[in-house]
Amino acid sequence: MKQAAAARLIPISEIFGPTIQGEGALIGRPTVFVRTGGCDYRCSWCDTLYAVLPQYRDEWQPMSSEAILTRVQHLSGGHPLLVTLSGGNPAMQPLAPLLEQGHAQGYTFALETQGSIAQPWFADLEVLTLSPKPPSSGQEMRWERLERCLTAACAGSGNAGPQICLKIVVFDEADYTYAREVAARYPELPLYLQAGNHTPPHLAQEIDTAGILSRLQWLMERVMADQWYEVRVLPQLHTLLWGNRRGV
Repeated sequence: MKQAAAARLIPISEIFGPTIQGEGALIGRPTVFVRTGGCDYRCSWCDTLYAVLPQYRDEWQPMSSEAILTRVQHLSGGHPLLVTLSGGNPAMQPLAPLLEQGHAQGYTFALETQGSIAQPWFADLEVLTLSPKPPSSGQEMRWERLERCLTAACAGSGNAGPQICLKIVVFDEADYTYAREVAARYPELPLYLQAGNHTPPHLAQEIDTAGILSRLQWLMERVMADQWYEVRVLPQLHTLLWGNRRGV
C-alpha cells in the first residue's frame, strides 16, 4: 500500500502564479503554473535546468494530486483559472487524477510538452501544446513519438479532446527550415514560432534583450519573405518581462 501511495506522488519543481502565459496559443492568458521535475531531453539551450537535471532532485517536492490542487486553489484565491502544466516534461508524470479533481472544481488545464511521451490523459486536457525541438536543441527528432501524442489526444471518449497546437523555438536558419518541415507534415495544426533566448539560464535578468529582439525581427522578416502567412510569430513574452527569473 505504501508503494502504491508513493507511486501516485508527483515530483514538483515549483507551483506559482497567478501570472500570464508567456508563449504559444495562450500568450497573455492568466494562469497558475505547475512545473514538474524530470525530463527525458537535454536541450542545449534549456532555461529550466532546475526542473530537468537529476542533481536538482532534492529540491523537487513529491506531492499528491490533492496537495497540488490545494496549492493551486490557494494561489488562485479559489478562482478556477487555467492551470499550465509544464516542466521538465510533465508528460512523464501520472497527472490524470489532478485533471479529474481540478475539472470537478472548474479548473481547466493546458499542457506543454515536446511530444516525446504519449499519455491517455492527453484527451482530458483543454489545450495541448506540442513543442518538438529543432536542430539547435541537439535532440533527435522522433516523428513516430509525436504521432503517438497526437493519437492519444484524439482518443478520448465523451469529449471533443483538447485544442492542439504546435510551438517551435527558432534560433537560426536550420531551425527555421525544420519548422517549415513540421508545418508541411501537420498543415491542419496551428503553428507558433518563437525567437529563442540564447542568454545562459543562470543569468536571472541580464538577458540579451537586443539580441533576442533582433532574432525576432529576422524571424518575422523571414516569414514574410517566404509569404508563409499561415504561421504565427511571437516573442517569448515572459523572457522579455522577467528574463530568466524563476516563479513569475
